[in-house]
Amino acid sequence: MRIGVLFYSTYGHNYAMAAAAAEGLRKSGIDADLLRVPETLSKDILEKMGALDAQKVFEHIPAAEVSKLPEYDGFIFSFPTRFGNMPAQFKAFVDATGGLWQTGALIGKPFGLIAGSATQHGGQESTLLTSMVPFIHHGMIYVGIPQSEGALFNSTTVEGGSFYGATTVSGGDGSRQPSEIEKEIASILAVRVGKIAAKLAA
Repeated sequence: MRIGVLFYSTYGHNYAMAAAAAEGLRKSGIDADLLRVPETLSKDILEKMGALDAQKVFEHIPAAEVSKLPEYDGFIFSFPTRFGNMPAQFKAFVDATGGLWQTGALIGKPFGLIAGSATQHGGQESTLLTSMVPFIHHGMIYVGIPQSEGALFNSTTVEGGSFYGATTVSGGDGSRQPSEIEKEIASILAVRVGKIAAKLAA
C-alpha cells in the first residue's frame, strides 16, 4: 500500500497534522508520501501575513503533482478552513484533476480529511463536509473516524477531532500548535485509510 498525504498549510499547523498522519502510516508498515500542495500567494503577500517564515519550515517537502495521484492507493488531505470551506490553494489543485475524473483514475480510492481553524467552532466540520464533495465526484470512498476511537471524546482540554475527520485548533493568534491528541487522531485516521485501501486491493 502507498498512501499520499497531501497538505496545504499557511502557518504550519496542517503541515504538522499531515506529518503526524504520515508517521502513523509508516509506523503501521504502510508506505506514505508527504506532499506539499503549492502556494499560490506571492512572497510579498505571505510576508505581510507573517506566513513566509512559517512556510520555509516545509518548503523542502516535494510538491504534489496531479499526474501522479493515480499511483496512490489512498489519500489523506490536510488544509486549513477558509470561511468553512477548503482554501483556494487546495481547491486550485483539486480543480486541476479534471482529466483524472474523465478517465476515472481515482475511482474506488479511499480518502480522509484533516482541517484546522483558529477556534473550536471556526468551521472545521463544515470544511470537512464540503471538502469531501469533489472527491466523491471522483468516485472516491470517504473514510471517517468511528466512535470506537476514544481520543475523540476528550473534554478536559480544547481539542480538535470529529467523526468526519481529524482537526486542529490554532488559537486566535495562531500560537497554539497541534496537540498530541490531535496528532494521534490524525494518525488514527491515516491508518484507517491505509487499512481500508489494503482491503479494497485484496
